[in-house]
Amino acid sequence: MTDLHVPLDRQQGGLAAQLAAELRGSIRDGRLAPGTRLPASRDLAADLAVSRGVVVEAYEQLVAEGFLVSRVGKGTHVAAAVSAPRQAPPPPREDTVCAPFYGHRPTSPDLSGFPRERWLASVRHVLSTLPSDAFDYGDPGGVPELRQELAGYLKRVRAASVRPENLIIVGGVAQGLSLSLHVLGVERLAIEDPSSSRQFPLLRRAGATPVPVPCDDEGLDVKALAASGAEAVLLTPAHHYPTGVVLSPGRRAELIEWGGIVLEDDYDAEFRFDRDPVGCLQGLAPDRVILSGSVSKSLAPGLRLGWVAAPEDLASAVRQARGELDLGSPVIEQYALAHFLRTGGYDRHLRRTRREYRRRRDALVTALNEQLPEIRVRGIEAGLHVYLELPGDGDEAAAAAAAQALGLAAEPVGPMRFRPGPPAIVVGFARLPAHRAAGAVRELKVRMSGQRID
Repeated sequence: MTDLHVPLDRQQGGLAAQLAAELRGSIRDGRLAPGTRLPASRDLAADLAVSRGVVVEAYEQLVAEGFLVSRVGKGTHVAAAVSAPRQAPPPPREDTVCAPFYGHRPTSPDLSGFPRERWLASVRHVLSTLPSDAFDYGDPGGVPELRQELAGYLKRVRAASVRPENLIIVGGVAQGLSLSLHVLGVERLAIEDPSSSRQFPLLRRAGATPVPVPCDDEGLDVKALAASGAEAVLLTPAHHYPTGVVLSPGRRAELIEWGGIVLEDDYDAEFRFDRDPVGCLQGLAPDRVILSGSVSKSLAPGLRLGWVAAPEDLASAVRQARGELDLGSPVIEQYALAHFLRTGGYDRHLRRTRREYRRRRDALVTALNEQLPEIRVRGIEAGLHVYLELPGDGDEAAAAAAAQALGLAAEPVGPMRFRPGPPAIVVGFARLPAHRAAGAVRELKVRMSGQRID
């Protein structure tokens, strides 16, 4: 039996609640370990000079909450399932020098460029003009206003063949892919090799077995796809991740002739710097291509706003699945995005960010060519990341770690491959200011060569 030191404020009153709080705190911080036997109510009451009823009430409260277990003939013990919280890491020392931070993922946009004022204006417009009934449960496929605006935008900018009724608003491309695969019931899904390793758990949870198909400088090898036996294919034709190549016109024609279901991830197609973006595949075969996109790269991932454009029968099934899953996306954000599109705010934001991202990519590539010419920059001038092919003996993990130590978002390509390939890393540039690119590459060169910084 454990002796307890429990301070009580008798002038405050509520002694049973005070006692329960003290015991609860002792259990949470580990002073009373799981399995510890507490004093009998009479003994603890005598020690604390309170009535037995005070102790009994406190014990009963903690038993009800699951902190204590009480059994006749065995006394009262701290519940075995209760554990002390993990200790928080110590705060950084004030003299600690922190590296700059340029993003979590190579595909992360520059969130400091989020158009706060214009977005706020759209939200204010929504809140001041919409009737109260608009904030009720709505169509799980998305509010009609947003689907109408998106249909027009996708036709105009992505050459899509889509109507509002064939659009489903989702919480990003990841959810769109999960819902589409769930509805399709695909078991063997072809994916690009290499491909983002973050997708593998999502695809498997959706019931699909990834079937890797090699990619080269023209994109996905469609002949290898046809020989794979896959029922459907997931690919990034406008800007392959991670290599940055674009699916060639010949391969596009072959893919349409292939005849299977195509899941098109249009993740950063707005950011093509050397020319206008190529149109989406969905516009070529809207009866077999499911187009997924979002504002995660163009605005912010945290908005969790995306869309799926699908053939009519599949769109209805995806809309039903969305309703059964979580009843749809937040309506205020949907109305705000619709207003943002309708008033031209989205187009203006894209023009500005496209110019800035081009400057940042150019500055990084120039610095790499000048200071690390042995590293080959591959892929088209687009997106938010660069694919850096290392020399034949290059160490991906070491190179990625060196870039990360400088605050750069970088990943080795090896974990994204199913087949061996040249060593390479992916580095994000969207959050790296142009004027810091040369310095970052200079420090990267020093770290990669093992030299010391003066």
